[in-house]
Amino acid sequence: MLSVYILTYNEELDIAACIESAMLSDDIIVVDSCSSDRTVEIAKNYPVRVVQHAFESHGKQRTWMLESIAPKYEWVYILEADERMTPELFAECLEAMNNPEYIGYYVAERVMFMNRWIRYSTQYPRYQLRLFRHGKVWFDDYGHTEREVCDGATSFLKETYPHYTCSKGLTRWIEKHNRYSTDEAKETLYQLEHGNVNWRSLFFGKSEVEKRRALKDLSLRLPARPLLRFLYMYFILGGCLDGRAGTAWCTLQAFYEYLILLKVWEMKHMPKPPSDIEAAIGENSAEITAPEKLSI
Repeated sequence: MLSVYILTYNEELDIAACIESAMLSDDIIVVDSCSSDRTVEIAKNYPVRVVQHAFESHGKQRTWMLESIAPKYEWVYILEADERMTPELFAECLEAMNNPEYIGYYVAERVMFMNRWIRYSTQYPRYQLRLFRHGKVWFDDYGHTEREVCDGATSFLKETYPHYTCSKGLTRWIEKHNRYSTDEAKETLYQLEHGNVNWRSLFFGKSEVEKRRALKDLSLRLPARPLLRFLYMYFILGGCLDGRAGTAWCTLQAFYEYLILLKVWEMKHMPKPPSDIEAAIGENSAEITAPEKLSI
């Protein structure tokens, strides 16, 4: 058996279906980032453990979760509220755990958008490390998300999981990606100043994960990134084959890329507003110097 961690924040629309899909396991741990809606209330209706911890970042939240909440079993699976476990994937996880050669496994997502699987323009199969031996994996921050650090060899599962990326509506999606774009802009600036492109991984990477990461590092250095991203997703990856939903998806991703570029420019060129303390000091200085000027 394996334990399942479910990460949540204001997920009252998704949490019930997510938990029910994961109840193939008898050890489910909901790690909530102090939701303000009914997420915790709904989760407590199920036989699960619910723990709340204030969110700092995706990487720190996952590392805190793994270090602070002991699972019942040696192997764990990380599930997010807008994702679902499937019986086929669960069965393959149980089988994979018996292989002593690997400490973790990557699983591909199936992005569901506008009631359709966006197969082509999402770079399917795009893998995430989800199943691993507890104590052998931790996470660092990267942009708006995280990157795993593994103490051992990893492999890939064949089964996939559905990811309902827009299950709470376009308004929530746009709000979320507005926040994400700030973190991505900071990471972009850092990578341009301190990072580099791993050309060997880009062309000769041993896995899809290595190639995708190298491609992202390259994309940060390309001109007209929003336009190039749309053309790449829509024509090269085949987003045009995803129908109307694919067109909308590619457009949203290009908009997201443009938002990142705007925030990069803002961080480089716009002066930062003074803090409350600096503003107070400035006001006090003005009050002190004004009489002196009058007396002169």
